[in-house]
Amino acid sequence: MPRYRAPMPIPELLDRARAWAAEDPDPLTRSELEQIVAEVAAGADPRDLADRFDGTLEFGTAGLRGALGAGPNRMNRVVVLRAAAGLAAYLHQVAPGGSVVIGYDARHLSDVFARDTAEVMTGAGFDAWTLPRPLPTPLLAYAIQELGAVAGVMVTASHNPPEDNGYKVYLGDGSQIVPPADAEIARRIAEVGAQADIVRGGPGRVLGEDLVDRYLDTAADLVGDGPRDLDIVYTPLHGVGATTVAQVLETAGFAAPRIVAEQEVPDPDFPTVAFPNPEEPGAMDLAVALAGRVGADIVVANDPDADRCAVAVPVDGSWRMLRGDEVGALLADHLLRSGRTGAYATSIVSSTLLQKLATAAGQPYVETLTGFKWIGRVPDLVFGYEEALGYCCDPEHVKDKDGVTALVLLCEIAAAAKADGRGLSDLLDDLARRHGLHATDQVSVRVDDLADISSAMQRLRTHSPSVLGGLAVEHVDDLALGDGGLPPTEGLRYRLADGARVIVRPSGTEPKLKCYLEVVVPVLDGDGIDDGGGVEAARLQAATRLDALGGDIRAAAGI
Repeated sequence: MPRYRAPMPIPELLDRARAWAAEDPDPLTRSELEQIVAEVAAGADPRDLADRFDGTLEFGTAGLRGALGAGPNRMNRVVVLRAAAGLAAYLHQVAPGGSVVIGYDARHLSDVFARDTAEVMTGAGFDAWTLPRPLPTPLLAYAIQELGAVAGVMVTASHNPPEDNGYKVYLGDGSQIVPPADAEIARRIAEVGAQADIVRGGPGRVLGEDLVDRYLDTAADLVGDGPRDLDIVYTPLHGVGATTVAQVLETAGFAAPRIVAEQEVPDPDFPTVAFPNPEEPGAMDLAVALAGRVGADIVVANDPDADRCAVAVPVDGSWRMLRGDEVGALLADHLLRSGRTGAYATSIVSSTLLQKLATAAGQPYVETLTGFKWIGRVPDLVFGYEEALGYCCDPEHVKDKDGVTALVLLCEIAAAAKADGRGLSDLLDDLARRHGLHATDQVSVRVDDLADISSAMQRLRTHSPSVLGGLAVEHVDDLALGDGGLPPTEGLRYRLADGARVIVRPSGTEPKLKCYLEVVVPVLDGDGIDDGGGVEAARLQAATRLDALGGDIRAAAGI
């Protein structure tokens, strides 16, 4: 049950709820709210109703994201109509006229929210172009640049729980919005009057499959000539990636992947997983089990809107999920070896290994705040990634994370390694020998009350630790003050001895406090012979250090 943080008199709460229901165009949420109002009026617990009217769902750089339901603090048609009207008003100010591309995933009400957005855009004088069916988020980012649109909207909550949905905004350069655009759009949304006064036009134009085909061809063209012998198991986790991934792999010359049947068809309830996020424990179990039965070479997965990519590889008779930093390093190393020149970028919470790889190859390295809204805007970007399984491998066409292009490139890397009698784990060991073993981990704590996150951050600022995991804290960057040369953002970065690092920050999309850990351990092969023993010893030492870091930062933050 949500916390009742800001009580208001019950009569006032009921009046607000009845007024909201009166203008709700959706009979389902209207009926839902009327039922709750009747129960509260009869003496039922008012906390759920109060939470629905405890402010409005906040529009930020990630757009909107929240639980579906009636009320201003939920995702519903009234909130979406107002968001679309506010966005249209903002676009009239910065890019009058032109077209807006709209995409949507297969979550509950995504198609309805997309249609409402199209009608508001045409009513405001813009051309509205909607993708032909539920499709991956990177295809929307591609379409904005390909079609020369002034903006794009993607209706998705990515890997959030099934009861959520979201509303993601891009501008005409194909990148997600950054400040101050988010605040200006939020201001315009707040200025929207009654829902009934929002002008709505026709549905606009539904784009054809030829646009999808161009994206597929562009993605497949990223891979070069080389081996294609690879037995692939794939899962879209009940999302929209299956058809797109299968077509890209076929075009690139790979055999059809073995798709996890229970998770192949889009299903907004995500019935086989607790959370539809490949990072969450258990999400990949069905795929790994299938891979074990058929003796596959690799397991690859997308999250429900296919902008993230996860990988599992066989190691000593079992399967190991690669961390996002490991996948980022493999992709970066591959692109650098392929002669891709330009900026290699990652976020402050990702591994420092990318900097070493780029520097060794004579290419510029850029560090950004968390999120592809920042990475996608790096000048001369050739590759960007963040540890949360997001990879931008073709920024010329998609200035956002793209789980489809990352997947096909990883299959190219794995097939080439297999032809040499090796695997992705062997390639990671090679990187460890050259640059030291960079091991990362995360402590993530979900909270019921966001005030708990603020308290933890305040505790760390008031009682700053001098040692973490047995390593001296050499410097602390208070990211809220702009320390470290980046725009201010809530967070703390601890630079430790031996190249280790801890960053603590609130999640931007979920009620979580996240602590990002990294240690660097030199690989020492005593006899100079490459027998793998040095890497394994470094890995064991790194695991011990990471455990100590995680325990200490939890204790220091009081979480």
